[in-house]
Amino acid sequence: MAVLHNKISRKILRANILTETEPRTTVSFYKYFVIPDPRSFRDSLYHQLHHLHIFGRVYIATEGINGQISVLQSNFDAFRTVLYTIHPQLDQLRLNISLDNNGKSFWVLRIKVRERIVADGIQDPDFNHLNVGRYLTAEEVNLMADNPDVLFVDMRNHYEYEVGHFKQAIEIPSRTFREQLSMVVNMLQHNKNKSIVMYCTGGIRCEKASAWMLHHGFKNIYHIEGGIIRYTNRVRELGLPLKFIGKNFVFDERLGERITSEVIAYCHQCNKSCDHHTNCRNQSCHRLFIQCSNCAQKYSGCCNITCQSQLTYTK
Repeated sequence: MAVLHNKISRKILRANILTETEPRTTVSFYKYFVIPDPRSFRDSLYHQLHHLHIFGRVYIATEGINGQISVLQSNFDAFRTVLYTIHPQLDQLRLNISLDNNGKSFWVLRIKVRERIVADGIQDPDFNHLNVGRYLTAEEVNLMADNPDVLFVDMRNHYEYEVGHFKQAIEIPSRTFREQLSMVVNMLQHNKNKSIVMYCTGGIRCEKASAWMLHHGFKNIYHIEGGIIRYTNRVRELGLPLKFIGKNFVFDERLGERITSEVIAYCHQCNKSCDHHTNCRNQSCHRLFIQCSNCAQKYSGCCNITCQSQLTYTK
């Protein structure tokens, strides 16, 4: 099968999604399992998702699949059927429905073959990424969050933790998951017998991190099933107290989903209470940072005066 890819400009695609009238649902999913021929699997999946007018980002590797997609509500059942039937390992796969579900998260379909579905930098041939910690339900998470002897560890990047996290969570201060894996082992090396709960956005990073901790001799490792997204959805369904505060950062056009009303971050330019992420409008910079509305106006959406002075406007 020939390699399939988008041939329409981003500008047109973005305009098209904004004019759609049918609601869309944003969904994330992942699964660690062996895919012997990732390229063939990728092309087959692309053909079927493209046919259903699905947008989003999906990574395929020999170790599994990782996806975040936007699907028309009328095509949701057909999408689920495609995913559940394309490989036996994906039958009844857990689908995380977005918390802030306006569906305008993606406007193009990209499915890429990668070495790993999460870049981890692990080279240890003895590491078994399938030997993972125990899943926790939302109810179990809340019970452990009330236990002062349990450590909660955030396996997301610094800019994700900055705008929202579990109240007592330990930050592993890094901008990449690859760096965090070595850092978390070193930071917690004197807590190998403690109960440790690891979490991330949708579960994919903390699941691998839990296996990494077990590989390094930690004894009581847990991770939140479906990450922050599933936890929040379940807590809301069950009417339980939320132990997560602030926003959940997401890697699409929205850049965040509001979970609680607390704003725990600050504008990087004036230090005003703010948790709105944006990218610097200077395309040669494009830095991700937090900016309040006043500073957005003052600096023309740029991260500093230098970028503002270099800004070129296009009509």
